[in-house]
Amino acid sequence: MRASFLVLATGAAASTSYLTWMADSFIQHGVRASRGYGEATLYEGYEAAFASTHNKSYADWYQSQIDSAVVLENGTIRGWRYDYYSLDDYRIGNNILWWYERTGEPKYKRAADVIRSQLDRHPRTPTGGFWHRQPDYPDQMWLDGIFMADSFYAKWTSLFDGHNRSAWDDIALQYDHIDARTRNRTTGLLVHGYDESRQAVWADPVTGAAPLVWGRAVGWYIMSLLEVIPLFPESHPGRARLVRYFITLAAALKKAQDEGSGGWWLVMSEPYPGVPGNYIESSASAMFTFGWLRGISLGLLAKDEYLEPARRAYNGLTERFVKVNSDGTLNWEGTVEVGSLGSNATFEYYTSIPLSENDHRGVGPFMLASYEMESL
Repeated sequence: MRASFLVLATGAAASTSYLTWMADSFIQHGVRASRGYGEATLYEGYEAAFASTHNKSYADWYQSQIDSAVVLENGTIRGWRYDYYSLDDYRIGNNILWWYERTGEPKYKRAADVIRSQLDRHPRTPTGGFWHRQPDYPDQMWLDGIFMADSFYAKWTSLFDGHNRSAWDDIALQYDHIDARTRNRTTGLLVHGYDESRQAVWADPVTGAAPLVWGRAVGWYIMSLLEVIPLFPESHPGRARLVRYFITLAAALKKAQDEGSGGWWLVMSEPYPGVPGNYIESSASAMFTFGWLRGISLGLLAKDEYLEPARRAYNGLTERFVKVNSDGTLNWEGTVEVGSLGSNATFEYYTSIPLSENDHRGVGPFMLASYEMESL
């Protein structure tokens, strides 16, 4: 049963927020403790739930997912491979830093330093961009990777190396590269990634760009911009560029929003919206909704211009993708399992991937969007 049908009929819905209702639901569902980026994204939803309620039970549960399962008492990371360079693995660093800021415990700082040191060794393109993964994707930058690595890079720098101008230059460079090479100057949207060597089967022979706009990749990018902009020194010129990247993308998403559902299509490139096989996808829709709401709260977007479409998008999320179970818990639906440039990157590829129920990559952004909506 859809949540919208029960929102006034059940005690749970009437007395709590979607943020805490979803947080309680996934504790009851059970979450495998992991340092994977999907779990890392979900855990940020619990950071929001704790910030909203100051309910210690959320923090206790969250810490039980991190301690021992991810961060060991000596400050090492369980199962960490020092010779394996994948940006996806670095996302958990943000969660580790959250725990360091909350507790001051040295083990969290040591664990974060493990990831920061890995970034120093990470392979780069000839112009300085981080490869998405070695050896699988040489000279490739993906929008996904910006969220996975550069938010952590900026957070670590702001905490421990804030006066290092070259570090901020390097962080800005990652956004400059990806935006310059993947942004469609007509629509304002960004394709999934690019290959600087132009060797990938999907790479444009001139620009190296991927052919299509895949919603969740754009979602990762807009979330990362909103994480990093507040951290950037006001005096650094890179901050103004990141703000411009965000504002222009927010405007492009307004044009791309589906009128009927309030959401966004899996494949956003023309002529694919509305084409059979394409569909409104929940994780990207949650990310874009969060992006607008967070942009408003940071003062980057005008409330009178973006709040109405953001409300419409959020209502679409609750009506379309939130399901109430018979036990009163919530499920999250409509999230695509994966989208990879380790493919031919065609419309047929993206639309062939199945959907996943209760996928953390959709739940986490929905919780963040709920936090912003409930904080208005």
